[in-house]
Order: sequence, then C-alpha cells, then structure tokens
Amino acid sequence: MDREVDVVVIGAGPVGENVADRARAAGLEVLVVERELVGGECSYWACVPSKTLLRSAAAVRAARRVPGASEAVTGALDVEAVLRRRNAFVSDWSDAGGEEWLRSVGIGLERGHGRLAGERRVEVDRADGTTVAVTARHAVVVATGSDPAVPPIDGLVEARPWFSREATSAQQVPRRLAIIGGGVVAVEMATAYAGLGAEVTVLVRHGLLDRMEPFAGDLVLAGLRELGASVRLGVSATRVSRNDAGEVVVELDAGDPVVADEVLVATGRRPRTTDLGLETVGLEPGGWLSVDDTLVVTDAPGRTPWLYGVGDVAHRALLTHQGKYQARAAGDVIAARALGRTVDDGPWGAHVATADHRAVPDVVFGEPEVAAVGRTAAEAEEAGLRVRTVDVGLDAVSGTGIHSDGPAGAARLVVDLDRGTVVGATFVGQDVAELLHAATIAVVGEVPMDRLWHAVPAFPTVSEIWLRLLEAYGRPEVAS
Repeated sequence: MDREVDVVVIGAGPVGENVADRARAAGLEVLVVERELVGGECSYWACVPSKTLLRSAAAVRAARRVPGASEAVTGALDVEAVLRRRNAFVSDWSDAGGEEWLRSVGIGLERGHGRLAGERRVEVDRADGTTVAVTARHAVVVATGSDPAVPPIDGLVEARPWFSREATSAQQVPRRLAIIGGGVVAVEMATAYAGLGAEVTVLVRHGLLDRMEPFAGDLVLAGLRELGASVRLGVSATRVSRNDAGEVVVELDAGDPVVADEVLVATGRRPRTTDLGLETVGLEPGGWLSVDDTLVVTDAPGRTPWLYGVGDVAHRALLTHQGKYQARAAGDVIAARALGRTVDDGPWGAHVATADHRAVPDVVFGEPEVAAVGRTAAEAEEAGLRVRTVDVGLDAVSGTGIHSDGPAGAARLVVDLDRGTVVGATFVGQDVAELLHAATIAVVGEVPMDRLWHAVPAFPTVSEIWLRLLEAYGRPEVAS
C-alpha cells in the first residue's frame, strides 16, 4: 500500500512530535512513524522517570536541612511509593495519551519500523508483517534519537548489564549497584539509587562531569560520598561477568574487583541510524547526521532541501529541550519552504537553530544539582576569547541560608572581556536549576555586564547571587 503526504517524521519522541506539530499548524499534512511508544525516550525511559526517581529523596534531604521541618521528617523513604509514582508519570509505559494527542491535532501515525527507501520515500515495516511505502511531497525528518553506547569491555554483553532504560524502569531496587561512567546518567542514577537505599559504587576513568567546570565535579563527588556512595576515580573496567550466584563481578585495571547485584553502563550515546536506510540516499549508516542551522542534512542528495535531522541524531546537544528547540525551527523551515516563503519570514526572524553552538543550558539533577549554560572557562579560552572567571560561594547570599542549612554551593560566570558579556555560567547547589534561565537569557541575549547591574534580584532569594557575582566582577565605571 502506497500513500503520499507533505511531511514524514521518523520518530515520535518529543522532538518528532514538535516538528510534526509545527508543520501541521502551518497547514501541512504530516505523518509520524514510530516503532515503539509515542512520546519516545524522554517520556518513558529518560527525563521523566529519572527525575521522578530522584525527586522524593531530594525532597526529604531538603526538608532535613531546615530546622523545624527536619524534626517532622521521622520516617524512612517509602521506596514502593516512589516506584509507583514513577510508574504513574510514565503511564505504566502506555502511549494511549500520546496517540490521542496526535489524533486531536490532525497528525497521522504509522506504527512500525521506518526507513528511507530513496529520495523523499519512506518504507514502514508493520508488526503484522506488511509494509507501507510513503512519499513525502516536501520533507522527511529523521528524529530517531540515540541509544546507549556499549563499550568494548570483555564479557559485558554476556553479563546482561543495565543501561539507562533498565535503570529508570526497574521495579525493584538492587541491594548493590555498580555504575561504569562519570557523566550525567551515571551521576543522576548514582544519586537516585543511593537515595533509594542501594549500596552504590561508581567507577570513573577520569573525573565526574568532566565536560563541565572542574569545581562542579568536585562538589558532586563530595555530595555522592556524603550520600554513602563509593566513587572510585581513575579506574577502568577490564572485564564484567556474572557468577553462579547471579552477582555481577566488575574487574578493574587498578584495585580490587567490585561485586554487585546489577551493573549500570553509562558511557555515552550512539545515534539510532544503523537500520534507517541511509545508504539508499548515499549516506553512511550508523553515523551522526551533519545538519546546518535550518536542520537540513547537508550531504543529502537532491536539488532542493528535503531531508532533515533533529534531536540527538544531529549530534549538537543531546538534550530534550535542545532537540525540541531544533524541532520548532525545522518545522517552521519546512512549512516556509513548502509555502514558498523564505526561512526569514518567521515572527521572531529567521527559522534557525543557533543556540546549539554556544548557549546550551544543561542541568544535572545530582546531589547537589549542577546547572550550566554556555562555555566553560576552558572552552572559551580554546575558542580564542579573552575571558575572566568570577567565582562566588552561594553562602554569600542571605536567601541561601534561609533556603536551607546545608552546604551552600558555588557559582561561576565566564565573562568575555572584549565584549563585556557573559559567555558561560555554572551554579552548583540545592535547587540551582531554577537559577539557570536567567543565565541563559544573559548569554543568548549578550546582555552587557553594565546592564546586568540594573536587573535587580529580589531579596531574600537565592537569585541574589547575581548581585554578588557582579560585585566580584567589579562596579561599572561612572561617567564623569
């Protein structure tokens, strides 16, 4: 059976949904192809369940840092209630609500494995064994996301390890959990499972969160150890196996092996492009897609743009919010070109995704939280900028002390001295995620430091850290 529509979107995660919604709102006929659940990785196995698993223990810790509230917290965490709440947030892994939303906005859904079969052409293998071919009049969008990378560790696959999906969907908490990796997934799952009562051991080749400012990793390391987690730095797993008792044994290149009930592998991501038919349009299967700022795949064939890559597969910023940002731009670009307009016809200017280059906000929901946007000091210097870093402890703010009696945390601004603007910001501490958007606006808007003096933070809030950072940077010159 063949059919024809304006736009085909392969992948119905948040990114694919946003492309489809944007194009459909412009009047285009859109079909979404999904092989698993409408709502994708973020909704069922990543952002939503992971943050739900983290929240309950974080709320208890926050209450225990405030006298008066601390005395009211007398019981242990109800782990079964936490897991039930997580299950509710992922709708028990049912996508009926997502399917209904697509129907309500007029977006078609084809369930099955979609792959390219030539220019503007997609074939979908359905579960019943039939295949449907779809031709796109205007565009095909690849929004298939990414999978965990599997490192070449002897015996790993045979040991049946956990990856991120298993960690966020587990219905029981293992007594002992080993984690290989030191990035976001490793830190968040170590925090979550330590909070749920597991004995957690984190095995890190270098340092924690080594793509962020060094002080962030140092404070998170201290926080994990305060939770009771064991963090072993400078070690690599050389072999993983399961013994006759069902235990996982992780052998290391230094020190004693680690024995656990489960091992979580969190060592990066790879694109879901292996079985996508890229070879039918002259592209390399299994690789990331190179895109321009309109999200067009730059090396796709055709006299006019037709193939788009959004979200993780574009390998710009593997974050749901950045993927949705790209999706909005791509949907508008597709609609503009389909309707004979230019990509500069948008209500806010050109339909392009430029924030992915140097203004990406990111939050690690560890203990403590880390919130960062833009460039680190090292990245700014590598880019040739003449910068100054400004560091202030969050304990310099009255609002922080009122907020909690726990460790205060720290903040850093990276300032471009030639332009007088913030190019990077990092906050570490309790609930600092809510400080991040102000920093994002400062970076994206290129707000001069002398103008930030007039953005007055309310007292007594943690946001007053902005005033302390500006004071540490130095008062603006007063005109004579």
